[in-house]
Amino acid sequence: MYAWIWRKLPFGLPGKLAGSLLLATTAVALLWYVVFPWAEPLLPFTGSDVQVTENTGVPGDGTPGDGTPGGGPADDAPSGDEHDLPYDTERNNSPPPNEDE
Repeated sequence: MYAWIWRKLPFGLPGKLAGSLLLATTAVALLWYVVFPWAEPLLPFTGSDVQVTENTGVPGDGTPGDGTPGGGPADDAPSGDEHDLPYDTERNNSPPPNEDE
């Protein structure tokens, strides 16, 4: 199909490059402004389902002062080292390679 389109585009190589760029731009614009807005209500997720807010006022949402553990910027700060990892990074825990192989 792409070879057929390439053969049908006029004006030699410059015309084929410009025509293919125009066709690709048209296809993207058609998808962006027509097909995707039409299909959005049919999808199981929408932009209104996901919201990032400072404080929703819902108990247990993890914001400071809501009475639940895990909320607030103080809990986000690492304890001790800047990168408190649950494993040792100073030594290699993997077994040594088998020299018989």
